[in-house]
Amino acid sequence: MDQQTISRDGTPIAYQRTGHGPAVVLVSGAMSTGATVAPLAARLSDRFSVVVYDRRGRGGSGDTAPYTVAREVEDLAALIEAAGGEAALYGISSGGALALRAAASGLPVREVAVYETPFADYGGGVQERAEYTRNLTEALAQGRRGDAVELFLRLTGMAPQMIANARQSPMWAAMEAIAPTLAYDDAAMGDGLVPRERLASITVPVLAVAGGASPEWLRRATRAVAEAAPQGTYRALEGQTHMVDPEVLAPVLAEFFAG
Repeated sequence: MDQQTISRDGTPIAYQRTGHGPAVVLVSGAMSTGATVAPLAARLSDRFSVVVYDRRGRGGSGDTAPYTVAREVEDLAALIEAAGGEAALYGISSGGALALRAAASGLPVREVAVYETPFADYGGGVQERAEYTRNLTEALAQGRRGDAVELFLRLTGMAPQMIANARQSPMWAAMEAIAPTLAYDDAAMGDGLVPRERLASITVPVLAVAGGASPEWLRRATRAVAEAAPQGTYRALEGQTHMVDPEVLAPVLAEFFAG
């Protein structure tokens, strides 16, 4: 990230801008940085001025206690200002919850697109989220970062053997380094339910995209986002999972952001 903007609370936010055209800000999900969405940015930059950034507490960005979701919305406000005063937003997974919140809060957003924001729209989902929040808070308070990462990976449905393998991988240290931000994503998700009231207040077009090969509950939650937004549209990408291919997603986003 070669540029920096200062958020309202004084936190430096590192970002990178590529391409020319209307501004689009990409919001990464849990356990990821701006680098995670850079391949998508590369595929949009021929038509848009694309901003990728490290969310607070990650990569080249700073952090300021205490954390609140409102401060992450202020980070987006600073980035939109740096990008020219207006932008479209795209958020993947829990980053989608943040993008939707920003749009609902009245920031100068043209459109907002999300990919598989994992709201609970299935039996037991709310209890599962509440238990995760409880266990995550405890693990982080006790400095057990590895356990916090494991809790998150279990929540995503990763098999125990794959988690055990991940713990032995060179990537594990980097995952532990940003483990405290798991609490930030958890806060952005609220109680885990589809925030219908907030979505109903969004006055700009909303595109909610899911992978056709993703679990049914994720597709259902994504469709619920589109249905709750006054100008919401649902799209399913055939054969795609939560690890969506930028080559497949980019044309869909480009069409939407071109209005």
